[in-house]
This record gives sequence, structure tokens and C-alpha cells, in this order.
Amino acid sequence: MRLTRFTDYGLRTLIYLALRPDALASIAEIAAAYRISESHMTKVIFALGQAGLIDTLRGRNGGLRLAHPAVQIGLGQVVRATEPELALVECQAGGECAIDGCCRLRSIMDEATAALLGVLDRYTVADVAGPGSQALLRRLGLPETVPD
Repeated sequence: MRLTRFTDYGLRTLIYLALRPDALASIAEIAAAYRISESHMTKVIFALGQAGLIDTLRGRNGGLRLAHPAVQIGLGQVVRATEPELALVECQAGGECAIDGCCRLRSIMDEATAALLGVLDRYTVADVAGPGSQALLRRLGLPETVPD
């Protein structure tokens, strides 16, 4: 299983914003830090805003910020909000299957998906972007102050 780039970029965006809890960021700034196109980043930002994970402030002094403290944003929550389909096999997604009803594959894959999300639910954006993230700050070209 592989998460989509969309989810990857969503997680990266939240990490970036968590590293700057007292500042607003722009789409251009985040896109440049990760070397991602601004147009793709705009779509990611829109989805994160729709999911209630970030606040978008319009206007001259506008920008982006986390909608909640990083410690309250679970990685599983982000994946659920950004992944269009978490099914590992087609039958999980409601596809037609010649052995549907007598095969245990669907229930096993459902269990595997639940296990993955269970692990992600144990971690928050703060776990990724919290104390000890000086190397991350340097890599992104941000001042080396880490949120509490």
C-alpha cells in the first residue's frame, strides 16, 4: 500500500505549519520549501481547509495556519481526510468479484487497513514536528525555534 502524493503533501503542509505555530505561511512559501508546484499545493490546501485541519485567512495579511494545535491533529485523521480510497483490494471498495461472499480476503484486508489507521491514530502532527526538529527546520529554511 502506498499513500497518494496528495496525502504526502497534506502531511508535509501540516508539519510545516506546526513548525511555525505563531506565524502565517503562504502557499508559495510551503510549495518552495518542498519543491512542489503551487497549483498542486493549492488543491492540497483547499482540501485541508475543507477538512477543518487548517485555517485560510484571505487578504493582504492573510495566510495559512493550523486550525487546531498540532497535538490535536492525528495522522490517521489526516490520512482519512485526504485519501480518496483506502481499500487495499478492489472488493473492499465495493467492486464486483466472482468469489464475493465466500472469500475471507475482504475481511482480512479490512483488518489490515484498520491496523494501519490504528497505528497512525497513535501519532499526531506534533509527534513529527515537535521538539528535536532543528534538522527539519534547517532543511526547510526556517528559523531554528521549535514549538513547545
